[in-house]
Amino acid sequence: MTDSSSTPQGRTVAVVGGYGKIARRLVPLLRARGDVVVPLVRRAEQAAVLLDLGARPRFLDIERSEAEAFAAAFDGVDAVVFAAGGGPDGNVLRKRSVDLEGAIKSLEGCAIAGVRRYVQISAIGVDAKVPLSDSAVWASYVVAKRDSDEAVRESGLDWTILRPGALLDSPGTDRVQLGVDLEPAGVTRDDVAATIAAVLAEAGSIHHQWDLVGGDHTVADALTAAIGA
Repeated sequence: MTDSSSTPQGRTVAVVGGYGKIARRLVPLLRARGDVVVPLVRRAEQAAVLLDLGARPRFLDIERSEAEAFAAAFDGVDAVVFAAGGGPDGNVLRKRSVDLEGAIKSLEGCAIAGVRRYVQISAIGVDAKVPLSDSAVWASYVVAKRDSDEAVRESGLDWTILRPGALLDSPGTDRVQLGVDLEPAGVTRDDVAATIAAVLAEAGSIHHQWDLVGGDHTVADALTAAIGA
């Protein structure tokens, strides 16, 4: 993106859930364009891996920390990406403590620290009613993501919400679709990371919520089309 609405690069970006699969794909993309990346992690071994990727990790326990600790972790930061998740361990309580409460504390931390730009990674279809036949874990996840997205939209920050479909570990394709109420489909984690990097650099993406699935357009072209829709 090179138009006048593009946001300057060379910024400092904090990533909540900094050791996640998407976050580890995002770090080199941001570093390649001159951004400083601050992944937030819990353990020293996670920090060591991220240091090798050129990041500057800081320590934060999402579940045990309060908003003031988030604000301290966001010191000197220009933008925050919330890419944390409660994991596939079947723990209903962690869906709330990480996916919802972690996001809310991140928003509060941004407000305290004076960080305006915020990008949240959610999931496609979370506004739909959850069938009674679905598992309690899945229902808890959907509700947590739905409610955290609402908190983001009401935060007053310069937010963007991305709602990917099923996440794939196959190599990235640079072919995606961004839109509203898209049919659920898979998208690679590489392409999700590339889309996060793109929206961070594009001021026109502020105050937009998009589904994100595999498609026929490059990330750049899909973002341009979505902004203009």
